[in-house]
Amino acid sequence: MSEQRAPESGFELDNDLAAFEQEFASAGVEELAEIRPLPRVSIHAFCDTPQILETVEAVAADRRMARVHLKAVMGGIRSATEFFSEAATPNLILLEANQSYDQLVDDLDKLAEVCDIGTKVVLIGHINDVQMYRDLVRRGVSEYIVAPVGQIELIKSLSDLFGSPEAEPLGKSVAFIGAKGGVGSSTLAHNVGWSISSKFQQDVIISDFDVAFGTTGLDFNEDPPQTIADAIKAADRLDDQFLERLLTKCSERLSLLTAPAVLDNTCDYDGEFFGHMMELLQNSAPYIVMDLPHVWTEWNRQLLLNADEIVITAAPDLANLRNVKNLLDLLGQERRGDRPPHLVINQTGMQKRPEIKAKEFATALELTNYVEIPFDAATFGMAANNGQMISELGSNAKTADIFDTIAGGITGRSDAPKASKSLLAPLLGKLKKSK
Repeated sequence: MSEQRAPESGFELDNDLAAFEQEFASAGVEELAEIRPLPRVSIHAFCDTPQILETVEAVAADRRMARVHLKAVMGGIRSATEFFSEAATPNLILLEANQSYDQLVDDLDKLAEVCDIGTKVVLIGHINDVQMYRDLVRRGVSEYIVAPVGQIELIKSLSDLFGSPEAEPLGKSVAFIGAKGGVGSSTLAHNVGWSISSKFQQDVIISDFDVAFGTTGLDFNEDPPQTIADAIKAADRLDDQFLERLLTKCSERLSLLTAPAVLDNTCDYDGEFFGHMMELLQNSAPYIVMDLPHVWTEWNRQLLLNADEIVITAAPDLANLRNVKNLLDLLGQERRGDRPPHLVINQTGMQKRPEIKAKEFATALELTNYVEIPFDAATFGMAANNGQMISELGSNAKTADIFDTIAGGITGRSDAPKASKSLLAPLLGKLKKSK
């Protein structure tokens, strides 16, 4: 009778399996470690299958998505089209597609009709076809992922979409500058930034570049321990993580980079530093509001010239008229092909003060488009003393509407989203129909 041997092969198999699982887990951890956290963006996901919904919900809980506003519901492209026909679209729409290619193209065309400019679309499809992928990219789809998709793969795809070196900057920079000091440019910048974040549901960073005399902290009733001065002092180690620690979260969608408003140093800074800072800021949020001081330094000039949008605030007098003309001449020479600046004529109708009528002011500059804000010392004074925005007071809806109009012109969104529209509406609609 032959001697029985112990089943060593089973023990070795268990060891091999354990080693494989450990190696796989390590590879996943290493891959995740290389993925950059996503910036402040809004993502709405519409899923056709419970498996994809579960994956998206797991992605939402990942620490790399901490700054992202992600909402996920059941419902495909048609549900998304129905929802966004009455609501502003987010920065990215994530869609699961189960239909045929012809039907998919038709549904995407209908979705495109209700999408705002700049919205990215990522598809999770069930057809693995290279030619279809190329056709969809040509139609404007940012990425096509073949299901089934795992948590790591989806996070990496979303991260690459916003953080890869080839990707365009996420954020639009908007420079606010006054034709003279004291014309209300900072107040305008803060209220418009607030409007973009609250009315149009877009993430905004307001950066106060008036290091010595900035009022962002005062206007929002914030006194953060760290300010833009800390970034200037640590210019050699400024990166996205360090910048994140300097930001003050003012509301769900609004962050502040405030100024210390102390006179410890003069304002003759290195222009390259501010260029680097703007790159970091623009990769952190969809909109960067730059509150520029009324000084004419090289770094301030470059921040102004490099902005995507420019808003000039002026009071209706001769000195402001001259200064606006000089600014327009400079911008016309240095920014050929760019969108012309927005002109805001502020503090009109002040009693007993001689002024140039707003229409005559604009005509002298050969401008047809401008915004006029009437002088209202009581409302603006109360807002400043309370550390509030005009729309928070609720006492002057007309002025708040003006800020919303300027915000709409900057973002390209003519209407604010309707608060009554719920993201669960597509699902609730299906439940009602099934009864």
